[in-house]
Amino acid sequence: MGGDNSPGEVVKGAVEALRERPEVEIFLTGSEEKIKKELESLSYPQDRLHIVPAGEIITNEEPPVLAIRRKKDSSIVVALNLVKSGQADAFVSAGSTGAVLVGAQLIVGRIKGVERPPLAPLIPTMDGISLLIDCGANVDARSSHLVQFAKMGSIYMENVVGVKRPRVAIVNIGAEEEKGNMLVKETFPLLKNCNEINFIGSIEAREIPNGAADVIVTEAFVGNVILKLYEGLAMSLIKKIKQSMTATPVSTLGAALVKPQLKKTMKSFDLSQYGGAPMLGLNGLVVKSHGSSKSNEIKNSIIQCIAFKEEKISEKIAANIAAQERI
Repeated sequence: MGGDNSPGEVVKGAVEALRERPEVEIFLTGSEEKIKKELESLSYPQDRLHIVPAGEIITNEEPPVLAIRRKKDSSIVVALNLVKSGQADAFVSAGSTGAVLVGAQLIVGRIKGVERPPLAPLIPTMDGISLLIDCGANVDARSSHLVQFAKMGSIYMENVVGVKRPRVAIVNIGAEEEKGNMLVKETFPLLKNCNEINFIGSIEAREIPNGAADVIVTEAFVGNVILKLYEGLAMSLIKKIKQSMTATPVSTLGAALVKPQLKKTMKSFDLSQYGGAPMLGLNGLVVKSHGSSKSNEIKNSIIQCIAFKEEKISEKIAANIAAQERI
């Protein structure tokens, strides 16, 4: 029930996921009346879609901790409890980011030994995709948190995306080891001496779109700025290209000739096709989609949960953290 386009686009995205992947079963939590109204015009396999009534909604204006504790019948809390109880394997929401982050930790819970669960979206690059970790969950992170982010991000990229020995870099204002703020300076040698990851050093923001690293480690403030700038610049460039291509009769003719390839290129930089941001380090999978998500992003957020579950990412992260605690 959260997000700018709910429940319509959320319901539509869920139905699209059901059509595309026969192994998926979905629980929609929220107003039964409103959800049924959205479903009336859609064709879907009814045996794989279930409505779980939830009478309350958490808004973006509410303090997340109070909202999670007081609104036990909200769509977010009801859905997170389905994951906690094992009735569902994953949770997807376009609702209040703060409520999702707080609820995920209070209800689903962190894996033992994980200090801070990060949000980790996939972002497009010239070479494919990279994982940006963290992009919004931990603004005041410590060096030990960033080391865990690097480990969890490496596990995700290797097992879900299929990148062998993913290259890990830390966001910095220069390539030199001595550059950076106190957090970067403290974290750099820890990452350098971590044998479990393929650490390649610092990465400047301008190198991120070039695909210079597979796992991009940072704290949430910087990560969120990078993500939002990425989104804004991509939309601005696409808009500017469209305007230029139709500015004159000659450019319009040229646009018709290159349209198929141009459309394919622009689609690769559409963040919605990569789904939402998984919150790594929890006892279950929680995925946060953009508040402005349309059905395509909701669908892809659901589909990305399949590989996460099949590859047992939470179990692999737990095993990695447990192994380090024994050393």
